Amino acid sequence: MTSKLEQLRAMTTVVADTGDIEAVRRLKPVDCTTNPTIVLKALGTPAFADAVAEAIRWGQSQGGNREGVVSAVADRLAISVGAALAELVPGRVSTEVDADLSFDTEASIAKAREIIKAYDARGISRERILIKLASTWEGIRAAEVLQKEGIDCNLTLLFNKAQAIACADAGVFLISPFVGRILDWHVKAAGKTFTAEEDPGVLSVRAIYDYYKSNGIDTIVMGASFRNTGEIEALAGCDRLTISPALLEELDAASGALERKLSPEKAAKVSPVKVDEKAFRWMLNEDAMATEKLSEGIRAFAKDLGSLRAMVDKELKAAAA
Repeated sequence: MTSKLEQLRAMTTVVADTGDIEAVRRLKPVDCTTNPTIVLKALGTPAFADAVAEAIRWGQSQGGNREGVVSAVADRLAISVGAALAELVPGRVSTEVDADLSFDTEASIAKAREIIKAYDARGISRERILIKLASTWEGIRAAEVLQKEGIDCNLTLLFNKAQAIACADAGVFLISPFVGRILDWHVKAAGKTFTAEEDPGVLSVRAIYDYYKSNGIDTIVMGASFRNTGEIEALAGCDRLTISPALLEELDAASGALERKLSPEKAAKVSPVKVDEKAFRWMLNEDAMATEKLSEGIRAFAKDLGSLRAMVDKELKAAAA
């Protein structure tokens, strides 16, 4: 019998949640997703030593204030990681708009356009890229504008059905509901463990999937942030799943039949709901888990972006010495 990973590939598009070049070569995902944490980790490996050196040299030739140069070099490095991944996968690479712009629609739009332009300069078309934005009201509004310009978006840090509905209404290409982080919150709050079938993160993605499929919504559902293979198996059949190399390896080593859990034909019927800004903010406010995890995720990504910029600043100073 084929491995569970191969069985999963037959019903779900498998995406790697990593910047690990060797893991991508070995596991052959269709797409790759990155975020500031993944980019920072990737740049610390030998595979990107030349990219770091090139970006620092480029930064030394740039004019403007120090903060602007540091930010530009950090952006260049994030594109370098994405470009390297784009050489290895046949599909899309997700690159994230700065987390500290999560509540600024216009700045998020401008940054997304810069990212697309930077990829284009390297010969990578917008059809190969997904712009990642936090699923704030402002981030969703930015995505709505970008989608109309032909720039496809991946709305991340999604924990709540209101976020998913607002994304669908905005015509977003893809959403990334965070399964594992939802589980983390409920384990801590309830002081108990959950089976895969009880897992609140799994149930959240299934509910969103049913809503989309029963209402003819084209937005892709890509489960993300998994804590174990049980969660992945419980979402077999989801449009896409983005999985860490460690869990991909575990699935590749596992045998036994993998049951399809989600399919458009079996989606439960769910009535459509209209979510305007007032409803969005209220529904999010009433969900303590989603409110906390969204804020926590933005802070964590902003912190890692700050760490990346600090690394760049240090390298620029060393190069100038």
